[in-house]
Amino acid sequence: MRPFDEMRRMMEDFWMAPLADFGRWSENFIPSVDVKEENDQVVVSAELPGMNQEDIDVEVTQDSVRIAGEKKQEEKKEEKGYYRRETSYGAFERVIDLPAAVDEDRAEAEFSKGVLTITLPKSEQARSKRKKVEVKSA
Repeated sequence: MRPFDEMRRMMEDFWMAPLADFGRWSENFIPSVDVKEENDQVVVSAELPGMNQEDIDVEVTQDSVRIAGEKKQEEKKEEKGYYRRETSYGAFERVIDLPAAVDEDRAEAEFSKGVLTITLPKSEQARSKRKKVEVKSA
């Protein structure tokens, strides 16, 4: 892992922690993300419950994916009657570093049942980087 990647991850972890406001959760929405590397592709999945497809923006570069959007609250209700309120809303932006270079021109995104799945074919360079190494006995 590159030092810059580790620093970015530490900063994301710091800013993504739930922020308490007098015992209440803040109204920040930060989606959970999974990144999986398969043979010839990288798959990024983000949980975006309660969002609409048109509220999601995806941008891809060779080494990262940017997911942004806004989870909108239907209507503002008075706090009266709530015992606990952990539902979060608001604008978000996540930049995810990818484990391999991808061909951004062939990227595909699908949104179904609150989950955004981005399929990113690896670039020709990333696919050809593998080299078989002969194992010798000592």
